Amino acid sequence: MDNQTRMQRFGELMTNQGPEVIMSLIVLIIGLLLVKWVTRTLKVSLGKVIKNRTIVAIISNIVGILLLAIVITSASLEAGLKLEPVISALTVISLVAVGALILFRPFMPTMPFKVGQTVKAGNLLGKIEAMTILNTRLRTFDGKTFFVPNRKVLDDVVINYQSYGTRRVKVDVGIRYDQDLMKAKQVLEAIMVADPRVKERPGPVVYVLNLTNNCVELGGRCWVDNAKYWITKCDLLEKTKFGFDNAGIVIAHPQLDIHHYKSGAVTSMVEPADEPEPEAARATRTTP
Repeated sequence: MDNQTRMQRFGELMTNQGPEVIMSLIVLIIGLLLVKWVTRTLKVSLGKVIKNRTIVAIISNIVGILLLAIVITSASLEAGLKLEPVISALTVISLVAVGALILFRPFMPTMPFKVGQTVKAGNLLGKIEAMTILNTRLRTFDGKTFFVPNRKVLDDVVINYQSYGTRRVKVDVGIRYDQDLMKAKQVLEAIMVADPRVKERPGPVVYVLNLTNNCVELGGRCWVDNAKYWITKCDLLEKTKFGFDNAGIVIAHPQLDIHHYKSGAVTSMVEPADEPEPEAARATRTTP
């Protein structure tokens, strides 16, 4: 069959069934977009009510499979296909997919993070940009993009800094031993309480963490929204420095005190330095 004959048959096919094929593609594309939007919205809504992520994922995927079957059926009808074979095939496929999902979903490995979250995977710290079946795309805070194999992520320790909505801020500072301890604790607590980003429950607290050789270590603890963690921590550290300066509290720094003790007994044992020899004696000794 030459190319001219093929083009002629293709033209006849598009003339006879072109509108049905185009309408079927439109229904399929729009339906797939709607299915994706519905499943994503359902997953977010269920996540606010059901804390078990596995159950949320199973319900969302089942609904997505059923909606996908409806979209494919509608597109097939628009294309002029017979209804019974399509429904029969989709019913069997849907039942198999739903059954496999319910049975094997709890045993399938899942990534311990979502797109947009800040994580530390191995030695990499950054934000998750995308995930595929094979790898995870992570962008570090210095602008580098890493493609990490999923098997390596699942075999290593992963720290997810945004699994929960809140995060605790630590403000550690050391003061000298001659400073007013209670006043320093009150100043640090007042700084955290005055910040509108700090949560009221649990409220801010200040502890004495340690008594070191150089200082008394104080630790302020408060909770903030996860999205505001870094900027809040930086602001609280700056406010702590200014607050202590205004209150006259001296922040300690590493130092070494050397004490010199002069003992009379020790001094008496030190031989005095030789005095200069008189010129007459030198002249006498040097005369032959």
